[in-house]
Amino acid sequence: MDWRKKGAVTPIKDQGQCGSCWAFSAVGAMEGITQLSTGKLISLSEQELVDCDTKGEDQGCGGGLMDDAFKFIIQNKGLTTETNYPYTTADGSCSASKEGNPAATIKGYEDVPANNEVALMKAVSSQPISVAIDAGDSSFQLYESGIFTGECGTELDHGVTAVGYGESGGMKY
Repeated sequence: MDWRKKGAVTPIKDQGQCGSCWAFSAVGAMEGITQLSTGKLISLSEQELVDCDTKGEDQGCGGGLMDDAFKFIIQNKGLTTETNYPYTTADGSCSASKEGNPAATIKGYEDVPANNEVALMKAVSSQPISVAIDAGDSSFQLYESGIFTGECGTELDHGVTAVGYGESGGMKY
């Protein structure tokens, strides 16, 4: 299963030195479900979350939670496009005029039970999903490509989008 090959994943985006992984993770999942439900792959705005979703746990470049991003998206009736509200790699003031022009919406979200690979694979088989990982180990921070073979910790501190699973050379990923 590879959602990139099925056209449900935008090109790689770079959060830069801003701690906005939570926004990128949530947006990646939302872009995927939007493509699957409408047939259109739309690059959505992480910056809207960074600038406007700041009333709870989410604090722009200071970090946040994907669940709270989804709650914000639902309450605001969607997200605008990346083109309309481009990423700046920094906290900014919320632009109500840009924010008020949603290009995609979601009605809900669901958490996958922790440490349950079967449930994770089932979720990823339905759409790209938002996941939290432990990215604190230097082996992960120096990782560049391919299947990550380092230790997988449990101190969840980074948000990413899971876009598939499979097996390569006898190694499951």
